[in-house]
Amino acid sequence: MTIISNLVDLHQRRIYPAEISIEGGRITRIRETGSVPAEAGYLLPGFIDSHVHIESSMLPPAEFARLAVVHGTVATVSDPHEIANVLGAEGVAFMLDDAARVPFKFCFGAPSCVPATAFETAGAVMDAVAVEKLLQHPAIGYLSEMMNFPGVLHGDAEVLAKIAAARRLGKPVDGHAPGLRGDDASRYFAAGITTDHECFTYEEGLEKARLGVKILIREGSAARNFEALWPLIKEFPGRVMFCSDDKHPDDLVRGHINELVLRALNNDCDLFDTLRAACLNPVGHYNLSVGLLREGDPADFVRVADLHSFRVLETWLDGQKAAENGQSLLPRLDSAAPNRFLAKPKMPADFQLPGFSAQPGQAATRSHRPTANARIIEALDGQIVTGSFWEELPVSDGLISPDPLRDMLKITVVNRYTPDSKPAVGFVRGFGLRQGALASSVAHDSHNIVAVGTDDAALCAAINAIIEAKGGISATDGTGGTRVLPLPIAGLMSQSDGYTLAREYSLLDTWTKETLGCRLRAPFMVLSFLALPVIPHLKITDLGLFDVERFGFVPVAEE
Repeated sequence: MTIISNLVDLHQRRIYPAEISIEGGRITRIRETGSVPAEAGYLLPGFIDSHVHIESSMLPPAEFARLAVVHGTVATVSDPHEIANVLGAEGVAFMLDDAARVPFKFCFGAPSCVPATAFETAGAVMDAVAVEKLLQHPAIGYLSEMMNFPGVLHGDAEVLAKIAAARRLGKPVDGHAPGLRGDDASRYFAAGITTDHECFTYEEGLEKARLGVKILIREGSAARNFEALWPLIKEFPGRVMFCSDDKHPDDLVRGHINELVLRALNNDCDLFDTLRAACLNPVGHYNLSVGLLREGDPADFVRVADLHSFRVLETWLDGQKAAENGQSLLPRLDSAAPNRFLAKPKMPADFQLPGFSAQPGQAATRSHRPTANARIIEALDGQIVTGSFWEELPVSDGLISPDPLRDMLKITVVNRYTPDSKPAVGFVRGFGLRQGALASSVAHDSHNIVAVGTDDAALCAAINAIIEAKGGISATDGTGGTRVLPLPIAGLMSQSDGYTLAREYSLLDTWTKETLGCRLRAPFMVLSFLALPVIPHLKITDLGLFDVERFGFVPVAEE
């Protein structure tokens, strides 16, 4: 087979008309020609998402690939950390098996933090022995993000053993160090950690790039750091990659790494430096078996209409066309649904909070003050970090109440792995709900049920809808109208067609905003990160309210 087009050669940093011969899924010859037809477009290496949790698309790997190829994505560096926290090694095996059914180039990592911390209840534990066993698997390409940066800094033996195993096997170690600067950052990366996708300011990214760290510029459904970090493309073209980290299905339908390429070019970044970040750097860093338009390479590439709009005309994988003119050519495949979900239905009284809330393990005392001084989580649109502040909340019949008129809502996390655990309860600002509640079993990283609402009855209705479905996302208006999107694969992913799921998710998202009043761009994504106790500043797990700086639990209200 022969393809004639303008070839974008990232290695020679030139563009020229060429005839590309393909046999057996590989490029056998590239011959420069004098000219090509005007409609021939431009061939360039396929785009790579250098850090993504496939599970956050709510789609299993084969279905994720079916949507991603439409946008010119040919590969991902995928951390199966989410399903591992639910099902352990069984969950990682599911991801590998499901991914192997399509020609898309998945590179999975060995999750380094299962559970992410000791301050929440997860469905599995993977120690250094289990992690090393995974690293020995030929389909596992790296050690996934080392979120336990305090463990690295304090020389935790288990943490260091996981890093040592990866280095011994010649596999890179991904980092996760939001806001870590100065000597602590130097020590963290000196341990053998090579990347960071958590930089949220230019100054942080610059400091880490100067340390030799590969900076992954992230633009996902929740965390959006492109505007802060894109100047690094010009300054460190060999140390920058693009990633989404977490991409909800409606966003994946709209676009992927191709959007970041276009935004970088619109900011006057060099074409070759931009494509280096999108295509070339991940292949070199993670040793991916992805073609880069050279003789002998796998025939993985994208044809775009021009180098201004970057409209994807075709995506090719191993010499086979995988997408054409916005339509995926990958097959729609049914996936299995492994799961672990034991929670039983709750009652509204389970979410009551006394006027003074004690720390975990202490007996609570009641206060009859008309108000209580409570810690409030500040949810930030477009960020997975949160703020933290104190605010007076009303107390009625000895119980602290939310105050929806001031956007002070109740937040709770329910343990999904045991039948009758008591929910943890706190308060949050930023959702803007006028009524009702939202709930999700996608709750990083242990994936218990997290919910936010205007009152206990609404919280209970949204949570019980998730429990009945054995996983999913839900919203209720508090007056009997409850909607749920089931996620039967580990409580994280759907068995539906990806485009159908994206439409259903979009409808639920719109209803949440128009009917309930939520003002966040991606409310369910923001909600899912409020239970993540490794991202500053204040979070909540199934065990209580957690201060990330103190790295310990704190009371909800002052005594």
